[in-house]
Amino acid sequence: MTNIDSDLFRRRVQERTQGARQALTAGQPAASQHSDEAVKHLLLVCTGNVCRSPMAAGLIRDRLQREGLSGWIHVSSAGVFALEGEPASADGVAVLAERGVDISAHRARQLDDQILGQADLVLVMEEGHRQATFARAPQHLHKVMLFSELAGEHADVADPYRQGRAAYERTLALLDSILDAGWEALLRRLGNKGVTG
Repeated sequence: MTNIDSDLFRRRVQERTQGARQALTAGQPAASQHSDEAVKHLLLVCTGNVCRSPMAAGLIRDRLQREGLSGWIHVSSAGVFALEGEPASADGVAVLAERGVDISAHRARQLDDQILGQADLVLVMEEGHRQATFARAPQHLHKVMLFSELAGEHADVADPYRQGRAAYERTLALLDSILDAGWEALLRRLGNKGVTG
């Protein structure tokens, strides 16, 4: 499929949002309001789902909200070896809170076939996570990419788990730089369902 231009994607989202608001104001149901076809699902994956993927998910949600796209792109995260039910790392919560991004409600969950099946795009933090995803559900490999590939790179995002606050600050800076460089690419990839890269 051909990716639509990110500006066109934004315009379409804004038109849908405006239409939904007008319909709600008139007391009518909005036909396109958050249907499964309209909402895109972005999944972030790391190892334990307590550091990198919840941090990245929080940053992306914040950017989407600022651009008025949060109602049309659902962002979630999971881990290939999740510490199920555990909150996000305290240092990760703290460094994002200083940016006004709250991930304190996050709880880790294990990646499974159902979660993968719901995603339109899966961003993994390490090449090993892509391999683990392939081993688990090879039919979904076409929608999996390395997070750094958004910025045209091919590098892992190092795990800051239990390495102290400075490691989380470095992770935050790296995630930010990749999103700065790759934001338009991310929106283009989410422009069409079932993007194959």
